[in-house]
Amino acid sequence: MAYGEKPQPRPPIDTTTPSVARMYEYLLGGSQHYEADRKACADLLSIAPSTQQLARTNREFLRRVVRILARDMGIRQFLDHGSGLPTLDNVHEVAQRISPDAKVAYVDNDPMVLAHGRTQLHENDNVMVIDQDMRETQKIRAATDAFLDWNQPIAALFVSVLHCLPDTDDERDPAALIKRVAAELPVGSYMVICQLVSEDTTVRHSVTRLMAKATHDRWGRVRERHEVRKYFDGMTIIDPPGLVDVIDWQPDNPPPPIHLRPTDWIEWGGVAKIEA
Repeated sequence: MAYGEKPQPRPPIDTTTPSVARMYEYLLGGSQHYEADRKACADLLSIAPSTQQLARTNREFLRRVVRILARDMGIRQFLDHGSGLPTLDNVHEVAQRISPDAKVAYVDNDPMVLAHGRTQLHENDNVMVIDQDMRETQKIRAATDAFLDWNQPIAALFVSVLHCLPDTDDERDPAALIKRVAAELPVGSYMVICQLVSEDTTVRHSVTRLMAKATHDRWGRVRERHEVRKYFDGMTIIDPPGLVDVIDWQPDNPPPPIHLRPTDWIEWGGVAKIEA
């Protein structure tokens, strides 16, 4: 929903088809999910046992990166693509602890995400919820023109969402999406990207098949590191730490040693700056 726009009627929430947002929320220990979501998570855990650990690691990364961007980089505007269900320490909560005037625009088109987001955020004038597919960049830009200052730096977040998008030969391809968003961002902005990757061919293919079937093809692909690295072409990657397992991105505490880490898949990515 755009800033100041009246909510439009949406189809009823489908409780029989797993939702990626609800599955993620279940893995984080939340309560906004259904039997279909729990069953899909059980199937997913049978292929990739570290999935719940990765969900929590990813959420910790999101909190850290928003805190660091707000506190150390002076960012006061955030555009969160595929924001998911509200949970503890959302982007606006982290950013507004640093700066109460920080603005956050959440983008999602999951009916349950929109319903909960609007209920919880309606009294916060520095937060908006946009009912839109994250690939509709022109519509998102139009919706935020009166809310965000597009002459000032913005942090665009694509945290654990690009694996939900399939590869295409047009502008809806994930790499094309990132390129368009980067071109729109003012100089001094930041791009935050991570997604699920695996060096294990069996895991990549098995998870991709499972999720495509469970979500009725509302899914993309588990990718490899070199594919995610290409998303950052043309941007200046913040290094250290560079592109890494997100558990290693400016951690608050020493990360676990290699032999205690997942071997099936990881959340991999980092942060880049938009330069002149």
